[in-house]
Amino acid sequence: MYGDSETVRRILTEAGDTWAVVGLSSNRGRAAWGVAAALQRFGKRIVPVHPKAETVHGERGYASLAEIPFPVDVVDVFVNSALAGGVADEAVAAGAKAVWFQLGVVDEAAWERTRAAGLEMVMDRCPAIEIPRLG
Repeated sequence: MYGDSETVRRILTEAGDTWAVVGLSSNRGRAAWGVAAALQRFGKRIVPVHPKAETVHGERGYASLAEIPFPVDVVDVFVNSALAGGVADEAVAAGAKAVWFQLGVVDEAAWERTRAAGLEMVMDRCPAIEIPRLG
């Protein structure tokens, strides 16, 4: 795992409440759909990011991070590892404070670049699992 417990805690409690969820669509069978719902239950504002730009969980979607017209605090990444590094780079360019790669999403070069740019980062973990652990 990449990102110790303290980094996880900081992202979940201090990074901010606006989370762009990259890969989120209206497909209820996908993990992103359930995790986004969990984030909302824990007080986070989710922003769906998907090429279809669908409205999900009552929030307007955008086709890319660059199209979001307001600041995003955390970028939660549900795309496969081969695409995740590009999303991390977009998160840096968009001024996000943190990047979260979901379970199974690993890109060590993106980890290095994102951390070097000064962002907090967690990789291969799920916020819906970690939030309840905060107690």
